[in-house]
Amino acid sequence: MSFSIPELLAQHQDEKFELHEKYLNTQMVKVLKTIGYDKVYKKAIGQYLYDQEDNEYLDLLSGFGVFAVGRNHPVVIQALQDTLTLELPNLVQMDVSLMSGLLAKKILQTLPDNLNRMFFCNSGSEAVEAAIKFARYATKRPRILYCEHSFHGLTLGSLSLNGEKIFREGFGALLPDCQAVPFNDLDALENVLRTETVAAFILEPIQGKGVNLPDNDYLPGVERLCRRYGTLFVADEIQTGIGRTGEFWAIDHWHVKPDMVLMAKALSGGFVPVGGVAMSEKIMEAVFNRMDRAVVHGSTFSKNNMAMAAGLATLQVIEDEKLTENSAKKGQAIIDGINELTGEYEFLKEARGKGLMIAVEFHAPKSFSLKAAWSMLEAANKGLFCQMITIPLFKEHHILSQVAGHGMNVVKMLPPLNLTDKDCNKIVEAFRQTIAETHKVPGSIWNLGKTLAGHTLKK
Repeated sequence: MSFSIPELLAQHQDEKFELHEKYLNTQMVKVLKTIGYDKVYKKAIGQYLYDQEDNEYLDLLSGFGVFAVGRNHPVVIQALQDTLTLELPNLVQMDVSLMSGLLAKKILQTLPDNLNRMFFCNSGSEAVEAAIKFARYATKRPRILYCEHSFHGLTLGSLSLNGEKIFREGFGALLPDCQAVPFNDLDALENVLRTETVAAFILEPIQGKGVNLPDNDYLPGVERLCRRYGTLFVADEIQTGIGRTGEFWAIDHWHVKPDMVLMAKALSGGFVPVGGVAMSEKIMEAVFNRMDRAVVHGSTFSKNNMAMAAGLATLQVIEDEKLTENSAKKGQAIIDGINELTGEYEFLKEARGKGLMIAVEFHAPKSFSLKAAWSMLEAANKGLFCQMITIPLFKEHHILSQVAGHGMNVVKMLPPLNLTDKDCNKIVEAFRQTIAETHKVPGSIWNLGKTLAGHTLKK
């Protein structure tokens, strides 16, 4: 019997949720069905998803930032097809590959000049794990600092640096000597760094959970303090990097030079997972300091040809299509368009972000009837109001978005970087109509709110 993926998918196309309920994460299926996100998508092109009825959905999640160049980009597909047909030697292990060298060179050309060595791995979490190990070995210090409300991954080491309790609870003892400090607080940071026991301070230039922006003096201050006390400054650009924020790296907004930069997500082109750590030669040579230590840290599938080809093609697309510039322009248009609505709608606090990493935050209104409705939802579950935004955006306007984090009244946008003016106008108008509906109390959208609150209370 011949094996055919198209035939296999056609034979089982209606079994997606059933298979997951039976063999995978049942709770995820329940979530999707509860909020009405249980669609069967059959096709994806660029920034759009298409369901079985050919309805088009604008994707503002992009696989949590993976599809920076859009889904199924033809240039990336061609690069992968070429790589498959060339019959290249792959993962020889007792060898070094040409494509990993080419990708390392291309990445390092985009970074500050103090970063001149690359380490490749398979994911963002692996990049964080590598940074922890490299920092401790290079400095001979034990402690790692991270920020409150940060997100750095879910493997044991990276989980030890997560600032949200829900991800950490119940998994037992995590790595020792890891400590949180407040984001955007240089005094709190210096109070810990002055002990001169900290190997590295690992932070997101813009926090992903909530899209929290730093003050303009924060990252330069972090760099200055880390230099003063001998701590490595590690920028986690896994979500913010590669054009996302309207600069190629988020650190470019503040002109700082970290000792390490972590990357993944968008580098994959959405096809083959790849992560990386850019670092100074000093750090690389401290860890890999003898021939018998040449393999002291690595990963079996890192630097595989398909991942490297995906990375090379993705970077070329971003350059050729000027997606970093497009991200800056389109993101500002969305932020400005939504902020123009703040004087009209009480629930809307602000839109903020850089490039196409955007948060729309809501807060308690002043008028009595709206405040009572808000308080009802908050009593059931903090942050539930935002589900009354994301669900109608999806059902009525075919826009896929998400709440920015647990217990937050923030809707997050992380779309592909190839949005058009038409897409931006659609986003702003959909938010306007949806927010307007929340101000009609009672109303159909508040019936949705009561239903969501009921589900929460049943739990």
